[in-house]
Amino acid sequence: MTARVILNPHSNRWNAQKRWSQAEAALKAAGVDFDVVVSEKKGAITGLAEEAARAGFSPIIAAGGDGTIGETVNGMLKAAGSPEKLSIPLGVIPLGSANDLAFNIGLPTDLNEAAKVIAGGKVRGIDLCKCNERYFINNSACGLEPYMSTKHERIHWIKGITRYLVAAIWAIMDKPEWRGKVVWDDGSYEGMLSLVSVGNGRRTGGFFITPHADPFDGKLTLAFGYRPTRLGLLLALPKAFNEDKGSYIEMEGMREVHSTRVSIHLDRPSYAHTDGELFPQQVQNLEYQIFPGKLNILVP
Repeated sequence: MTARVILNPHSNRWNAQKRWSQAEAALKAAGVDFDVVVSEKKGAITGLAEEAARAGFSPIIAAGGDGTIGETVNGMLKAAGSPEKLSIPLGVIPLGSANDLAFNIGLPTDLNEAAKVIAGGKVRGIDLCKCNERYFINNSACGLEPYMSTKHERIHWIKGITRYLVAAIWAIMDKPEWRGKVVWDDGSYEGMLSLVSVGNGRRTGGFFITPHADPFDGKLTLAFGYRPTRLGLLLALPKAFNEDKGSYIEMEGMREVHSTRVSIHLDRPSYAHTDGELFPQQVQNLEYQIFPGKLNILVP
């Protein structure tokens, strides 16, 4: 079958468009039969992915960053109607700034190697997650993390992972906080919150926010907690780069749990996101669920 590449030229501050010729050459060299459509405006990728799925293209290849992948997955789900009917495999050409999903599941970021993975046709069922009405496969959050994303979108003079770090410091200095209730399979918490993040993968935006998440274990990984001072949050920040021991989740006030469902209620609206894409409005209630192994993704 012919593959459909969905290119997001805006990824990584337009670097995705600059690198497309290299990615195109890599796909052709690997022998992938494909055509390409380009997202012309923000929010168009979901519709392009839905159209590709309904037209019978397989696989559907997301060429961009983690947000591009997330939007592509949502379009594929719209065409399928439900996770149980999702059958078309997803391929990834990593053209983003962080490429967290690629890191989390061991996909190569070298474009020639990424093209070879797509040509190889080997698929693995990755867990598919849902927050309210939106699907995601890497990460979702409310509280400090998406608040940081609003800062990230305003930074244009810094590139790469460093931009995420600067945005994090900027957000911490504002010190947003909420009172809320968080419920999971076998427990709950009620009190002050700085951060609430639900991960399918370990890393997001270069930070290991849910460091013990596994996208193939059938569980959501919930990280949450409260640090009462700016200094406390700043001291946690470098520990968010630790993959395992010495993680910020070991600090006072922080927790990490694994669950099949998560429910969050906040006392006031918060920004929220799935796979880095902000919700159109702030929210107070979020409901999470997981569909184990329902998305076939091309892997080495």
